[in-house]
Amino acid sequence: MKALLVLLVGWIADLFIGDPERLPHPIVWFGKLIGWGERLLNRGCCRLFTGGLMTIVLIGAVYAGAYYLFEWIDSISVRWGMVLKAIFVFYCLAGTTLIREVRKVFEAVDRSLEEGRQQVARIVGRDTSELSAQEVRTAALETLAENLSDGVVAPVFWYAVLGVPGMLAYKMVNTLDSMIGYKTERYRKFGCLAAHIDDVANYLPARLTTLFMLLVTGRLRLLNFVTWFGRRHTSPNSGYPEAALAGILDCRFGGPHYYFGELVEKPYIGTNDRPLTTADMEKALSINRRVEIVVMILTMLILFWSRLPFAYSN
Repeated sequence: MKALLVLLVGWIADLFIGDPERLPHPIVWFGKLIGWGERLLNRGCCRLFTGGLMTIVLIGAVYAGAYYLFEWIDSISVRWGMVLKAIFVFYCLAGTTLIREVRKVFEAVDRSLEEGRQQVARIVGRDTSELSAQEVRTAALETLAENLSDGVVAPVFWYAVLGVPGMLAYKMVNTLDSMIGYKTERYRKFGCLAAHIDDVANYLPARLTTLFMLLVTGRLRLLNFVTWFGRRHTSPNSGYPEAALAGILDCRFGGPHYYFGELVEKPYIGTNDRPLTTADMEKALSINRRVEIVVMILTMLILFWSRLPFAYSN
């Protein structure tokens, strides 16, 4: 029951607060640590080794550090241990912040293209300086679909499997991938292992996200569409939730984009290259919130069921 309560409190905090911009954030610290390590180690002829070593050390250190920290605090006060765990759950979830950021992108690009480019640059890794208004909106919705998995479903999945230490370790995996997991000249070798670990960590969550997106909209008939376009994506995971949203909205995502000055070719997802509107954004945000609610309820039921005495009987 403690695990259920910790998740519930952390989720409610995220629903009403979102990421606190003025408070220290562990994911920001992860990013700074990765950036420091990348500048120090991403050089010479052994980038595959040094990047892999950094990746393993950081993920292992986060999991072990969190595990022993919570063990120590629980030994002093279980109540304060639960409070600290709930705070970290709150920090690991990004549902509300993601919705806010995507809404801001659409509002900004309606005011001016340059403002829209600047706003979408906050949530995507691609070069946004030359994006059209349509491409700005497309980038925001692609990120919305991908990060429904990365920012909500996957953290909750790993919480259910490995608790808060697993949740934090997953966020380190995801942050590593978002910073060094690119197939550009600079990161191809150094971020190779980080990208592969992220692929493994997100394999089930991405497909669960896709299934829930189709279920909450009653669009299970899009499974063939999602399978066809999802597996064409350069990522083994991101393409599936993106394909689900493209199918639901009857639009087209993907295409070539610049990352760190290099053109990266990505296949198109969907066929209807129509203008995206605020109504599409509102529909997509509604889907995200409904999937989040379903995932949380199911996870809490699983946590509750697993604590019942008869749950362990054969």
